[in-house]
Amino acid sequence: MKEKIFDTIGSSLFIILILLIVSLFTLMPILNMIILGIIIAYGIKPIKNKFQSKLKYPSISIILSIVIVVIPLILLFAYTISVTIDLSYTFINNNHNILSQISFNQTTSIINSYIPTEMQSSTESITTTITELINDILKLFFGYFIEFVKSLPFVMIQVFVLIFSTFYFARDGYKVKSYVKALIPKEKHQFFGNMIKEIKTVLKSIFYGHFLTGFIIGLIATIGFLILGYPYALFLGILTGVCQLIPLIGPWPVYTILFIYDMVSGNYVRGIIVLLFGFGLSLSDMYIRPTLSGKYVDIHPMILLLGFVSGPIVFGLIGFILGPLILGITYAVVKTYKNEKERLSLENKNVTI
Repeated sequence: MKEKIFDTIGSSLFIILILLIVSLFTLMPILNMIILGIIIAYGIKPIKNKFQSKLKYPSISIILSIVIVVIPLILLFAYTISVTIDLSYTFINNNHNILSQISFNQTTSIINSYIPTEMQSSTESITTTITELINDILKLFFGYFIEFVKSLPFVMIQVFVLIFSTFYFARDGYKVKSYVKALIPKEKHQFFGNMIKEIKTVLKSIFYGHFLTGFIIGLIATIGFLILGYPYALFLGILTGVCQLIPLIGPWPVYTILFIYDMVSGNYVRGIIVLLFGFGLSLSDMYIRPTLSGKYVDIHPMILLLGFVSGPIVFGLIGFILGPLILGITYAVVKTYKNEKERLSLENKNVTI
């Protein structure tokens, strides 16, 4: 018994496992950026291959791909944070209610003119409650971003890790497969190969069917908000794209809030236009998503919803991307295992017959 224990402890696989666990704890503060770098490296692979077909050096192709894809994403993220900080500063340093610019009293008077006198006090109470609720939500939202600003030095380190992990995994990522394969028994190689294929299919489905759809919807929304004359049109477009990613929600929260804002501000024409524009965005998703991801497996909305909800809690803002991707990969592995079990069961049944 003791000999078996000592043999196990002294085995190469046990030592590798211990070192991997220690390495995992060492990398824990930046692990989310490394995972995101792996995912982005996979995502920019088609762009890298197109550049590489025309350029001699792979590293140059990867750098150009990062400049085209990763850098704009970081700049958009930085812009979103900058606008949020600006709005937070304005909100906190405002001595009067942030919603005082919106003529709630005027809106209440208009509503009261159409309802009985005995119900008018209820209308004022509802308006006050809504105002307080919005204030509380804004305080919570902006408070979160203020805490984020305090951690900006660490964020800069994470961005550095993200860019370099994306570069090196895009250049040398194919080598990882051989290392992983060396740790897997030969009889499991087929399962491993099927798992990789399933993961690739799921990643393509999430990239093209959800992230790319969200990007297109956000781009269209930005152009529409800019034409309609809304301040921070790009910021509103980014919020629309993020909302589009979340199953069962879609872009309607942004244009609904803008519609309410225009209605209580007296800008009725723009309010009606933005509402119709929002309905158009929601309907366009029914065409854009199937067109982009029709040839890939469709991920169950529950998996994506759980990923979008739990991801930011675990990983922070970047969890909006990591959450659904990690759950999607887990789904692919479980599905591969299920298919392998069914295949082996069928083979055993045929042998018995």
